[in-house]
Amino acid sequence: MKKAVLLTVLVALIAGSSLFAQESAPKYKESEYYYYNVPIEKIYVYRLGYIVIYRRGANQLARTYLPSDWFTDIGGKGEIVYLGSGAEWPTMTVFYKSGSFSHVRLRLRRDRNHETWGVVPLNINIDDYFKDIEEVKLEF
Repeated sequence: MKKAVLLTVLVALIAGSSLFAQESAPKYKESEYYYYNVPIEKIYVYRLGYIVIYRRGANQLARTYLPSDWFTDIGGKGEIVYLGSGAEWPTMTVFYKSGSFSHVRLRLRRDRNHETWGVVPLNINIDDYFKDIEEVKLEF
């Protein structure tokens, strides 16, 4: 009888202590950042920035324009990470902070001969597409 009472008290103490431990554990803080990552089909270099063609669903493509000053200014809205050789495909990651555009990261092949790189001919003028760009709006 004493053993049964002792065993019951011991089990209750162990179960009760685990409940209190869970309550006193630090709460997980959710980040205010979130992101969308899309594969790049083609990236064109233009004198005012980059034209990124990305996959929008299974059979559709979309395009966005990224000013070059986003990538050259300190504290700009863009960064480029160059990939080495290998199987990793170039991607564009768009970051949002508290629901508003924060910055964009391009993961590109260093080798400009890779099939994802392209160049806009010099006689083409698409300057208007690069005016007043404040954020990246992805299409899905």
